Amino acid sequence: MKETDPIYRADCPSRIILDQIADKWSMMVLEVLREPRRFNAIKRRLDGVTQRVLTQTLRKLERNGMVTRKVLDGRVLGVEYSLTPLGESLQGPFSILFNWTLGNIDAIQGCQRKYDEQSD
Repeated sequence: MKETDPIYRADCPSRIILDQIADKWSMMVLEVLREPRRFNAIKRRLDGVTQRVLTQTLRKLERNGMVTRKVLDGRVLGVEYSLTPLGESLQGPFSILFNWTLGNIDAIQGCQRKYDEQSD
C-alpha cells in the first residue's frame, strides 16, 4: 500500500464502520445473537450493559445491515433480533478475536500490572 492510500484518510468510510462494529458491545451482541433473541434476553446475557446502550448498539447494527428486528405478534408484543447473513459473516473473525482475548487475559493483565507499577 502507498502512503497516500485512501483507506488511511480521515474521511474514509471504513473508519466509521470499524468504529460501529468493532466496539465491545457490538461484538458481544453479535456473539449472543448466534440464535434469535428478544431484547431482554440479550440484556440478561450481557451483564453490565444498560438499556440505553443496548438499544443504541442494536440500532447501529440494524442500520449497518448486521441485525434484523422482527416485531412479534401475540398477547404480549415483543421484538426479536437476529443476525442477517452479513452479521453472520462476522462471527468467524470476531470469534477468533474473542477467543484470542480469552486465551491471553492473564498475560495482558500481567503486562498491565507491570506497566502500572513502573508508572507509579
